[in-house]
Order: sequence, then structure tokens, then C-alpha cells
Amino acid sequence: RWASDCPAKECLHRALKLGAKGKEVDNFVDQLKSEGETIISTSGKRGSDVSKVLPPPVNMESVHLRVEEKISLACGRDGGLQNMEVLGMVTLRVTDEKNGRIRLIINNNDNKGLQLQTHPNVDKKLFTAESVIGLKNPEKSFPLNNDVGVLKWRLQTTDESLIPLTINCWPSESGSGCNVNIEYELQEENLELNDVVICIPVPSGVGAPVIGDLDGEYKHDSRRNLLEWCLPVIDANNKTGSLEFSIAGQPNDFFPINVSFVSKHSYCDIQVTKVSHVDGDSSVRFSTETSFVVDKYVIE
Repeated sequence: RWASDCPAKECLHRALKLGAKGKEVDNFVDQLKSEGETIISTSGKRGSDVSKVLPPPVNMESVHLRVEEKISLACGRDGGLQNMEVLGMVTLRVTDEKNGRIRLIINNNDNKGLQLQTHPNVDKKLFTAESVIGLKNPEKSFPLNNDVGVLKWRLQTTDESLIPLTINCWPSESGSGCNVNIEYELQEENLELNDVVICIPVPSGVGAPVIGDLDGEYKHDSRRNLLEWCLPVIDANNKTGSLEFSIAGQPNDFFPINVSFVSKHSYCDIQVTKVSHVDGDSSVRFSTETSFVVDKYVIE
């Protein structure tokens, strides 16, 4: 049975209840936890923000696919990638029983060294040989009206060249406090990052920062003692930018810096390019939604 697969969605969007219950579900959740899958859980305000920015497609076909990725990253303030992990999953939902016996053709352009894992009910040999996801028993159908995680992947690295968005912060002491220069650079030029917010701590009780050169917009949150540098879009046409400001304080006051963004483009280039019936190999119409979001992105 595939009822136990519903928590695959739960791992990505904990707020959504999927109706599947019982011991099978608990066991599957435990299995995911043991594999570190809970890192891709979304919690609190960030999850609701993501759902506002990346709404589900209006025209959902009876075969619908979600390609979802989350990044967790920590960099040192003087450079160096301490750790970066990207977790991804392809989730399938079938709502018409005539499309239950299908296969998914995967286009895997990964050159970063991902670890890929198919669901136990998926034919692993078929996937390894042909990058095709189909059931071990081709006479069986995928379950109807359930979110089924069919493929997941994990990238863990300390290779600085794989950082999607680098942040460089230079605080320098002056007679009256600190002059701070911050710049970003998009290293993965195929990405388009939306609603980027770079949050810089600032000292309390010393007034607002004096802003110099600025790409994008800023907001000083005096209640939380944060300077929020806001950039609606970062892409290949807008791959670098900078912010300068001055305020009373010391260089250590401006860390850790936290970054958030959402994207409709996946970081790891894995896509479903075709869905076909098991019998006859005829094409099946399908819809796809893709999201790449931040779990943690910090410069310490």
C-alpha cells in the first residue's frame, strides 16, 4: 500500500494534513527522520510566506508533479563554506484512475554530485538504467488522490563554488562607529531568486543607520534591531549588488546575517520531461510546480 507515502508531503509542508493515518504512517515518518528528511520541514511564518509567493498552478492536470527543494547553509564571515545541504523531492498526485499506470521520464542534468533515492515501490533498475520512474509491478497503479514521494535527493558539500548566492560583509571601524559594505553575487546564473531579504543585525539605542549606496530597497526594523535589505529579483541580469551604511557600533555587531528567498527554479537540475502510459507509451498531460526555498542561510 502507498497510504504510508502521504507523509512525504508532510515532511515538506508540515501544516498540511493528508488524511493518511495509522501505524504505517508513523513508521514511514520515523524512517524519514532517521534519514535526516525532517530537515526539509517548513515551519512558522516562513511556510505561509512561501505559499503566498508560490501559489499552486491554476490549471492542475490529473497528473500533477511537485519538485520541491530546501537549502540549509552556513558560511563564515571571513569566507569559507562551513556546510551546505540541499534536500529535494518529486511528489506525484494522480486524480484520474485512467492515468494510474504511468511512468515518469526524468531529465537529470546534475553535475554537483547528488545522492538520489527512489521510493521502495519504484523499479530501481529501470530508474538507474533509463532515468524512468515506474512501479516495480507495472500492472499496479499509483494511488489516487494521494501525494506520493517517488524520488528524493540530497546534496551535502563544503565546495564554495556551489554556493548559489554569496554574501560578503565588510564592517570597518571609523571615528564615530562603523562603515559597513555588503555585496551579493549570484553564482548559479540559471537561478532566479525572488523576494530576497538579507537581514543584518544593527546595534540598538543608537538611532537608524545612515544609508549610502544602495541597490534595491531597505527597511530598518528598530523593534528587532535589524536592517532588512530587500531585493525583489536576483537573476543573471541582476547578479551583483551592494549596500553601504554607517552606524555606531563594532564589527561583530553586524553578524550573523540571515538570508531568505524563494524561487520557481530548482537548484539541482532535475526535471520530469514526459509522462507516458505503461501500455502503448502514449503521452499523458501533466502539470508541474517547482519551488526552491530557504530552511537556513546564515553568514556567522
